[in-house]
Amino acid sequence: MDVLRILGRADLSIGRLFEGHVNALSLIEWYGSPQQADRLAQTLEAGQFYSVWATEPAPGVTIKDADDGPRQLMGAKSFASGAGGIEWALVTAKPPNGERQLVIVAADETKRADLSEWRARGMRATCSGRYDLTGMTVETAALLGAPGDYDREPRFTAGAWRFTAVQLGGIEALVSEVREAMQQGASQDPLQRTKFAQCVEACRTAYMWVRECALRTAHEEDDSPAFALMTRGVVERAGLDVMELAARIVGTRSAMDGQRIDKIIRDLSLYLRQAGPDHARDRAAQAWLEKDVWGKGDAWW
Repeated sequence: MDVLRILGRADLSIGRLFEGHVNALSLIEWYGSPQQADRLAQTLEAGQFYSVWATEPAPGVTIKDADDGPRQLMGAKSFASGAGGIEWALVTAKPPNGERQLVIVAADETKRADLSEWRARGMRATCSGRYDLTGMTVETAALLGAPGDYDREPRFTAGAWRFTAVQLGGIEALVSEVREAMQQGASQDPLQRTKFAQCVEACRTAYMWVRECALRTAHEEDDSPAFALMTRGVVERAGLDVMELAARIVGTRSAMDGQRIDKIIRDLSLYLRQAGPDHARDRAAQAWLEKDVWGKGDAWW
């Protein structure tokens, strides 16, 4: 957790890329063959980088069986962080029958990468563009695990702790920037100190949730998916609150191009945008209504 959090404090784009790398390493550790583990060790020794790409435009990525040749991928991935720059990606693809299959592909073929539509206000350095997989050969050695392994619970949902740890680092960096700005005189204003206290409260609350989420995931606790779903919302709320408070404390400087506080706010405002936050919180509430919130039947008091 701390590595992801510290990288997020340094730069959210770097933290996002490293989070994808950590995700890929975990998937290979869980589902990879001995040969794939050996190959992973060799590529890491060479300083190569991995990611995981699951988002895709319709109709999605499929594995096409060929009558007179090897299997091939058809389709593209979108929001593919590091497209054309990192060396390897684990991509999800739909076989002719059954659930999604993970496939290890080369991610550094620049002719397949299209970054022209990656025009977001924040997280620009992640180079999260489109990557065309059409025509890529699918060797048996490139198939990671069995169909359905990527979506297997509790690992799939509980894995959200990784990106919340990076987001937490961004929130911590923002609080640090506000603290530094307040040293120029605002620290003598009790109203500004009250706002800063609210920043610290939100940040530390998020820290405790992310830390607990990471621990529960590591121990594969039964309620780790529900805890991860709730943690997403807690971190989002903390980030939104700290961004608003930072702007009110620092003033116009928080929106000036070239200021680090502006970059953090732009990156964080985008990175916090995860799909279906209200639905995620609702799923967590449903899980805890069905089973005690402490996960082991303990009393609330």
